[in-house]
Amino acid sequence: MSDLEILSKRQAAPAADPCVPNFESGNIGWVVVSTALVLFMIPGLGYFYSGLARHKNALSMLFLVMMCLAVVSIQWFLFGYSLAFSPSGNPFIGDFQKGVLTGVGGNVYACRDGGQTLVPENLFMIFQGMFAAITPALAFGAVAERARILPLVIFIFIWTTIVYDPITYWTWAPQGWLLNLGSLDAAGGTPVHVTSGAAALALSLVLGKRRGHGVEHFKPHNLSNVFLGTAMLWFGWMGFNGGSMLAANARAVNSIIVTNLSACMGAITWVLLDYARGPAKNRRWSAFGFCAGAVTGLVAITPASGFVSPASSLAFGFIATVISWFVAEHKLLLLRPFDDALDVFAVHGMGGLVGNILTGIFAQSSIMELDGSTGIAPHGWLDGDFGRIGPQFAGAAAGMAWSFVLTFLIAFIMDKIPLLKLRVKEEQEKIGVDYGQLGESAYEYVNAMPGSNSPVKEHSMDAINHRDGGSTNGSDNETKQPLPDSDTGIVSNAKSNDANV
Repeated sequence: MSDLEILSKRQAAPAADPCVPNFESGNIGWVVVSTALVLFMIPGLGYFYSGLARHKNALSMLFLVMMCLAVVSIQWFLFGYSLAFSPSGNPFIGDFQKGVLTGVGGNVYACRDGGQTLVPENLFMIFQGMFAAITPALAFGAVAERARILPLVIFIFIWTTIVYDPITYWTWAPQGWLLNLGSLDAAGGTPVHVTSGAAALALSLVLGKRRGHGVEHFKPHNLSNVFLGTAMLWFGWMGFNGGSMLAANARAVNSIIVTNLSACMGAITWVLLDYARGPAKNRRWSAFGFCAGAVTGLVAITPASGFVSPASSLAFGFIATVISWFVAEHKLLLLRPFDDALDVFAVHGMGGLVGNILTGIFAQSSIMELDGSTGIAPHGWLDGDFGRIGPQFAGAAAGMAWSFVLTFLIAFIMDKIPLLKLRVKEEQEKIGVDYGQLGESAYEYVNAMPGSNSPVKEHSMDAINHRDGGSTNGSDNETKQPLPDSDTGIVSNAKSNDANV
């Protein structure tokens, strides 16, 4: 059983309570470092998404991802942590007992049998807060290049409260119904990845498709940023999964080992699939494929990172990447109503789903006992426990359904309120969300050099925000003002070498 599962089933003891605070500095230090590593993943995700977008939308992706950290941290302090982890809730949602962190300090939240306590609750709280912050940011990749900033900031707060907090409670809180059903999730396969993948589909359905979707070829503008983001995510994931063991022990080390191996297998698999797909005489290696495969492998191993052996982790990286690659490659056919701009569902939704199911096959009690626990019952097909798939599938399916339906309802209702419409006007989509919503650019040296044809010069913010007749249906209406190139975001009355950046 996981640490939280043991806590939920622990019997109250008299004077010799095994959960009396007796913290080890090594455990605390490791989870403190892991908290910083997970926080480091958030700007890493920003660089990953920024590089995948066209350059006229690069800064807005960084902004939205970091805004998730700011908004969710406040929500987590006010009541989010209490809704997700209060021990006195019902099987579906917590209460407000720990609102504004009431009673959250140096007390024990999680412990193991045998008397060794793990980390103080205030540390557990901030560690889990980083998970909450990165989850809505993952979903925003689906609506890149066409979403308004203010409605999304409000959406972050509402969505975390109604979608993320309940699913986290089901999965990890002592009274959560998935935890007590026997569903295994070491580090967020359902609460983080399945949830964000389903939310991505719902958001893309409400916002509609980008201008030129299915006609234009949307290419990443900066693969160097994609590589930088991948490296930051890979590095931070060591704390994401390893820190979820809540102790500096052999089980945490194994978690890091399997996380790295799954990422490596995923990267190699995606690259080889891309290479094999090309024509025999003109095959190319794919730098983007390496990054996409590595992230898919990291996603897939997340729910299993505390339960499986290094050998098994290779299967996670391979199987999940093959499935995610197929969904991404054929998304115009498989996901026809949706425009998931940055393949969030293919990588996180499908990767998380596959990882959850494979956990029921490859989980082993011997891996769980690496933290010093003894007598743990079989926990997967390799141990002869053939009933584990049911709870694993139930957890992933419940998380996906709850997230998709509630996300769609939240976004649909918000989009009907005039001031909270989610999609930018057509003019803003053409010049890019960076200038349209922020009035700034990630590449001022390209767009705003003295004497250049800058979108800010040609399109004043007042004209963009208040002009009548803006369309959001993706049509290419004629306008009197010169519009920027759809790929570069640079305004030009006539194509020139200077505008070909």
